[in-house]
Parts: sequence; C-alpha cells; structure tokens
Amino acid sequence: MLNVLIAPDSFKGTLSAREVCDIIGEAFENTIQDVKITKLPVADGGEGLCSCLYEITGGSFIGAEVTGVFGEKMNAYYLMLDDGTAVIETASCAGLPLAGENKNPAAALTVGVGELIKHARENGAKRILLGLGGSATNDCGTGMAYALGWRFLDRDGREILPSGGRLLDIERIIPPAEKFDLPVTAACDVDNPLYGETGVAFVYAPQKGADEETVKFLDSGLRHIADVILRETGRDVSDMPGAGAAGGMGAGVTVFLSGRLSRGIDIVLDLLGFNEKAACADVVITGEGRLDSQSMSGKVVSGVLERSRGKARLILAVCGCAGEGADRAEECGIDRAFFSSETPKPFEQVLATCREDLYEAGVRAARYVLGRLC
Repeated sequence: MLNVLIAPDSFKGTLSAREVCDIIGEAFENTIQDVKITKLPVADGGEGLCSCLYEITGGSFIGAEVTGVFGEKMNAYYLMLDDGTAVIETASCAGLPLAGENKNPAAALTVGVGELIKHARENGAKRILLGLGGSATNDCGTGMAYALGWRFLDRDGREILPSGGRLLDIERIIPPAEKFDLPVTAACDVDNPLYGETGVAFVYAPQKGADEETVKFLDSGLRHIADVILRETGRDVSDMPGAGAAGGMGAGVTVFLSGRLSRGIDIVLDLLGFNEKAACADVVITGEGRLDSQSMSGKVVSGVLERSRGKARLILAVCGCAGEGADRAEECGIDRAFFSSETPKPFEQVLATCREDLYEAGVRAARYVLGRLC
C-alpha cells in the first residue's frame, strides 16, 4: 500500500485547498491501484485560513457589516472557535480580489479588519488569531487601528482616515483611552521588512495595482509612518521581520494591538498534526496556484517541505503554473514539480479548465511516482 499525503494551499481565485486535494487525490486513485490518500487542506494565514481551521476544529462562522476596501459597506465573517479564539482573515474585507479591476493600494483601507476585531471582542472572544495574507492594502494597519479608537492627526491637528496614500500626512498618533485587552497572534506568511527594496511596497504593491511612481510614494509613506510610530510610541518597526506583511499590517499588529507575529503555516501544521502524518507517508504532495521564489519563503509549500524532509520518500509539488524562481524548487528539496499549465493563459481560460488541467497534472505526478516507487 502506497501512502500519499496531499497538503496544498488554495489556488487563489480558482480552487479551494479542499478542491485541490480532491482533484489530485482522484488522479492518484485512478492511476495507482494500491494507494491510500490522506487529504490535508492547508492555509498560511491568507485566504482560506478560516475554512482550513474549521475543518480541523469546527466552530461557528459569525457575520458582520464592515467597511470594505474602498469605504463601501459589505458583509464579512470570522470564525469563532469553541475555545473563544476568533479567527479573522484580513482578506475577508481588505483582500485583493475585493478591489476588482480598480486596484489602488494608495486608497485601500483596513478599517474593516479593525471592525471585525471589535465585533469579535464584543461577541465574547478571548483571543484573536489574525490572518495577514492576501491584502489589497499598504497602510501599515493604521485603518485597522482607526476602527479600534486610535486617532491619526496631520500637522494642523486635523483627524485623518488613514490609507496607504495618507501616511505621509500623519504627524501625531493618539492611542485610545483603553488599551486593547485581548491577546493577538498574527499569522504571517512573509518576512519582508516594512520598507526599502525588499519591503512591502517594492515587492507587493505592483501586484496590488501600483505603478513605479506609486511604489516609491507608498514606500516613502511607510518610512514616514515608521518614524512617527517611533517618536509617538517608542516602538521601532524599521527592521522587524514580517513588518511588511499585508501592506505593513505586521508592524501595525505589534504597535496598535501589542500582538505577536507567527508563521501562519506553522500554526496550521501544528493544529493538523502534520509531522505525525508526514512520518507515515511515502509521498507528500503540496502545491499552490503559482510556484515562484516566494513559495520557498514562509508559504505553504516551504512549510510542508521543511517538515517532510527526512520523512517521506518523495516530496512533490503540483501547482497551477510556474513563476519566476520556480526552478529553485528542486534545489530546495522538492523532487519534482508538475503544473496545470506550462504557459501563461488568460484568467478566463484558466478558470474554465482549471479542474481538468489540475487533474492531468495530478495524473502526471502519479505516473512519476509509479516510475520511482512502484
């Protein structure tokens, strides 16, 4: 009996992690006669964190009307676990897909994230687990803080509704009368600093809709708010690993909520009991929509890979497509990567055939396993 453990992330915009598991599992069962499939849908702190944890622990989904990416009212939800942990995804109300065709990280808000946190606290939450991935924003979490009672003033003492494009206007930060009283852990999937060449604006703002000039503008805003935070609160976030997560929300969580950053993939894999399951597997398969250089740093693929080394006989990646840096996969310890699409396709075409294409990639992976182990 060949034991195969399938532990992928979601393929953003096309397939959930559960659907990816089911499709790859079906491909293996139809290709290899004597096979046992174990499915572990995984998330690293971005979109899908709530559904992933719900499958592990159960709980209740709670909805609330909050402020959306550009100030519109929308309905979002969070997961309340039985132990009183409120699991909140930044992506649920400040996510990049919500920006649609009008992506603009200078205008995007995280106010809704703060409103969800406030709602969870008022609803009896004992602690907050905040997923930071998948944001459309670049505001250092100031919008989130604004919703929780922090005030941001310009040089003339006028109050600002903060966004990425307003950070340069902030000169004073006034905390709320009462300190936020719940422990907060932020599930972080990147270790980028707040600003600079490897900071959030230069690395992530282009995919959020920023051109070259806007990237520089946003980066200068992050530099400025870091200086203001140091002056007003005494907290230095300039060199903090992970400060740049979710448009700087990583820094915002530590400053405005006194929270801590933790690798989201480690939180999830520990809850899943992944190490024990990987120790029983002949083959571990992970994957995500786009395999690239970021996949090897704090994402689902890297976390699964790190914990599978020395346990499984083969470690494979089955992904939607290859991006820059995908050729490093084998150097990092993945035995082979398989892709639904070998060449870029328009999103509409990807969406139309993603299930069939992923199934075929799964079949190729299964045949590879047959050639190596059976």
